[in-house]
Amino acid sequence: MDRPIASNYGRSYGTVNPVYGTPAPGMSAEPTTPPASMFDTIPGYEGTLAGGGGGYLPPPMPTVPMPGPEQAPTPTNWDIPSISEDKARESLQKYVSSKCCYRSAPVKDGVITSMETFNTYRYRLESFTESRTSEWSQEPYTGQVVDAGIQPAPLAWQIPTNPPAFFNDKKQTIKVPYTSSVKNCHACLGLGRGPCTTCAGAGSKVCWSCNGSGFRQAQDRCMNCRGLGRERCNSCNGHGSRECETCRGKRQMLVFINLIVKWSTEKDDFVAQQSSGLRVKNLESVSGKRLFQNAQYMLYPIMGFPDASVAQASERLVREHQRKYAQNSRILQQRQTIELIPITKVNYTWKGKSYFYFVYGNEFQVSVDDYPATCCCSVM
Repeated sequence: MDRPIASNYGRSYGTVNPVYGTPAPGMSAEPTTPPASMFDTIPGYEGTLAGGGGGYLPPPMPTVPMPGPEQAPTPTNWDIPSISEDKARESLQKYVSSKCCYRSAPVKDGVITSMETFNTYRYRLESFTESRTSEWSQEPYTGQVVDAGIQPAPLAWQIPTNPPAFFNDKKQTIKVPYTSSVKNCHACLGLGRGPCTTCAGAGSKVCWSCNGSGFRQAQDRCMNCRGLGRERCNSCNGHGSRECETCRGKRQMLVFINLIVKWSTEKDDFVAQQSSGLRVKNLESVSGKRLFQNAQYMLYPIMGFPDASVAQASERLVREHQRKYAQNSRILQQRQTIELIPITKVNYTWKGKSYFYFVYGNEFQVSVDDYPATCCCSVM
């Protein structure tokens, strides 16, 4: 026997909103990516895309000759004093104290038998660059200035900026003048509202209590939905639509081009080969004695350095920086530095066995591969 229907609408009532229709399967109610037709063609910004991705805007060729590079002077002092046994032991003690599972017995009772010096050179080249990219941006229109077409937009590298001091990274976003126009919101087609994603624009959804039947048990009408089989959608208060999240109900969008200016320090290091056994990666966190440094718009490679590998690395890196960064950005300043990084291998004995550790850098950091007195620790 069929159950009586308490409503003439049935369980399918409200499943299709006559204003918004049924969203296509797999599509969101509000498209987030604006169509390309939404943006005007602005001379000088033809490759600009929404959300970025249009590529770098190459800087123009210099209109005046830049100063020529100068050959770097040759330093004369290439050495630093070795550390003492007391300093070597103190450095190990500090290192062991930072480890919860290391005992200090080898530091107190170990006997230093020899200390070997493996000082090495580090060459560093830094190029401080400025790059400019553009992207279409949009925001709800609330009466902002609309200036597209009043006059031609300035080219990317003609727009004044507020640059930082050399070798201080910074990012600045600038709205390009004379690119702002008003368009209907692409997400809601200018309606200011979009279908509710919870109820697909219906304003109601299947009753959770009776699963859409209108009855609970036997002939008992469902009290939650009053026998309708559906209940009001709380997300949209039964309207079937919600305020458009893109235009925030304003129906129109202000579209414009943003210029993104980045100042960044591009850095490359070269560490001369050393036979101590210490991993080169350890040296990234320490400093050394500065032997030489110079900075100018354009650098010549280091010449006349006692270690030929440093001079070769300088020539290679200067050439690579010009090739990598001068095409899509403007090199504002270059700086090259040579440091002498102290590395001491400390050999010692403890309980009749031989061990060693490294002390390196101006910070006297320690590297130990096989510390002889460790205990078992459990991490809670």
